[in-house]
Amino acid sequence: MPLGSPATELLLLAAGIVLLYVGAELLIKGAADLALAIGLKASTVGVTVVAFATTAPELFVAVVGAVTVSTDIGLGAIVGSNIANIGLVLGIAALIRPLDVSEVVLRNHIPFMILAALLLVGLGWDGRLGRIEGVVLLGALAGFTLVVMRRIQRTQSGITAAEREEMPDVTPRTVGVVLVGLVALVGGSQWLISGGRGLLSAAGFSDLFIGLTVLAIGTSLPELAASVVAAVRDETSFSIGNVVGSNIYNVLAVIGILAILTPIRVSPGVRAFEFPALVAMTVLVVGLMYRGERLSRLDGFVLVVAYGVFVYLLFP
Repeated sequence: MPLGSPATELLLLAAGIVLLYVGAELLIKGAADLALAIGLKASTVGVTVVAFATTAPELFVAVVGAVTVSTDIGLGAIVGSNIANIGLVLGIAALIRPLDVSEVVLRNHIPFMILAALLLVGLGWDGRLGRIEGVVLLGALAGFTLVVMRRIQRTQSGITAAEREEMPDVTPRTVGVVLVGLVALVGGSQWLISGGRGLLSAAGFSDLFIGLTVLAIGTSLPELAASVVAAVRDETSFSIGNVVGSNIYNVLAVIGILAILTPIRVSPGVRAFEFPALVAMTVLVVGLMYRGERLSRLDGFVLVVAYGVFVYLLFP
C-alpha cells in the first residue's frame, strides 16, 4: 500500500483504535493500583498523574504544529480539545455511567478549570498571546500545582500507621503498567491524527479548522479512552478528574509553553466564535456539576448534543 493512500490511512485508524483501548485499560488499572499504594483518592490521581500524562498529545501537536506549520494549528488543537473533553469525553462517559463529582474536585480543581478558560480568553482578546501571557499562564499553573501538592500532603498526613501497614507497596510493575498505557495512548492518538489531518488538508480545509476538529478530537482520544474505560470499570472519579485536570494543563501548561516559544496570533474568528464556545461549554458543565454534584445520563446527552452543535457550526 502506498504511503498516504486511503487504505494506509484506514489501517492507521484501526490500529490507533486498538492501541487506544489497550492503553486506556492499562492506564486505568495501573493508576488505580498506584492510588491504592500511595493512599490517594482516584480523583486526585486522575487530576494529576493521568491528566498530565494524557495532555502529552496536545503538547506534542500544539508545539510541533505551531513551530513547523502555524500557530493556528496549536491554538485550534487546544481550544478544540478542551471543548471536546467537556462535550465528547464527559458526555459519553456520563452516558455510559452517571459520574459522581467529589467535593475535592468541586472545591479545589473546578475553579482552576474556569480560571484557565477565562485567562486564555482574556489574555488572547487583543489578538496575541506572547511571552508575558505565557509567563502568566505558567504562574497560574504553579498556583494549581501548589494547591494539589498541599492536598496530597494533607491526605498523606491523615493516614494512620495501621492504614499504612495495609497499603500495598508501589512496585515497578505498577509504574510500568502506567507508563506502557501512556505510551500506547499517545501512539494510538498520533496514528489516528495523521490519517485525518492528511485527508482534510488534501481537501483544502484551513489549519485552524483541522486543529479545531481532527487534531482536537484526536488529541482528546487519550482522555476519551481513559474516561470511557474508567466509566465501564465504575472508576468514575478518574473520568471527572482526568478531564478537569487535562483542561487545566492544556491551557496553563501547553499554551503557556507555546506562547513563550513563539507568539500566538489569535484571529478575529477565534475571538468571535471559538473563545465564546469554550467559555459556554465550561459554564455549562460546571453548572451541571454543581447542580447535583454529579453528571447524569441526561447531562451526558446534553453535553454530547452541545458538542455536536459546536462541530456543525464549524463547517464552512
